[in-house]
Amino acid sequence: LGGAAVVLHEPPLSRPSTRNMAGIVAAATSQFQSPDAKKEEFRQYLERSGVIDALTKVLVGLYEEPEKPANALDFIRLTLGAPTGLDVEQLKAENEQLRAKLEELEGKLDEANKKLEEADAGKEH
Repeated sequence: LGGAAVVLHEPPLSRPSTRNMAGIVAAATSQFQSPDAKKEEFRQYLERSGVIDALTKVLVGLYEEPEKPANALDFIRLTLGAPTGLDVEQLKAENEQLRAKLEELEGKLDEANKKLEEADAGKEH
């Protein structure tokens, strides 16, 4: 090698941002968290996302109802804005029928547009 030194230049390491570092640390330590710490983390998540407040309001509303509804779950769903009593299979079948009808009507529209173009082309000559 005749005494020539080979110098390797490595690109400088980029510093992770504080946010990225926090995510890396959280991911690395999550597997070592105690069940209590995981529960607390989940509780904080629910609180940050507004779930606890929404559920509390719904439950207070149910508590304050003078006449308790026969189906408390339906009351909760309605209060949260979810539809109740839906037949999913019926909705899927109706959706399929509507898609088929749409396809049929689009075909008819294409046909009518072709005839119109042909009629317009005939007038120009």
